[in-house]
Amino acid sequence: MVYVHLADGFEEIEALTAVDLLRRAGIETETVSVAGRLPVTGAHGIEVIADILFEDAVYERCEVIVLPGGMPGAANLDAHEGLREKLLSFFNQGKWLAAICAAPMVLGHAGLLAGKEAACYPGFEKELEGARVSREDVCVSGKVITSRGPGTAMVFALAIIEALKGSEIKKQIAEDLLLSFHSE
Repeated sequence: MVYVHLADGFEEIEALTAVDLLRRAGIETETVSVAGRLPVTGAHGIEVIADILFEDAVYERCEVIVLPGGMPGAANLDAHEGLREKLLSFFNQGKWLAAICAAPMVLGHAGLLAGKEAACYPGFEKELEGARVSREDVCVSGKVITSRGPGTAMVFALAIIEALKGSEIKKQIAEDLLLSFHSE
C-alpha cells in the first residue's frame, strides 16, 4: 500500500501521476487528505476527492509515504504534526519515504535527510537540512526517494515502482507509457 498525501495547494501533476503509475503497476495506492475533508484543491484549482482522511489511514498497511510538492501544498504538509510523526516512524522503521518538488523540505525539516543525497525544486535547496543536494531528476538515497518537480513526475513514480516491484516492472510500465529513455 502506498499513501499519496494531499494538502490544499498540492501540485496536481505530481500527485496524480504517482497515483496513476503506481496503480498501473498493480500497487495498491490511496490518496490521503491532510486537509480535514475529502475534497482537496490543488495549486491550479483542480479539486480532487481523496480516498481517505489522514485520521482514518491505517499506516501499518502502508509501505511508502508519498509527498507531492506544490505551494502552498508542501508547506501545508510540513505544518501537519500527525504527518510528521508518521514520517519519523516510517524512517525509524526503515520504510520508504518519497517526496517531489518542494515537498523534500518536509523531510529536511524533520531531520530525515541528514547525510543523504536529495533533489528538490530549484530554490528549496536550503530546506534540505543536512542533505547533499543533487541536480538529478530523481535521487534514491537509502529508503528516501526525492525528485525535482512536475517535469520529473513520471520518473519519480517509476523510481517508487522500482523500489517496490523491481526494475522489470518499472521497465514495462515505462515502455507502456512510451518512456523508452527511462526504461533501460
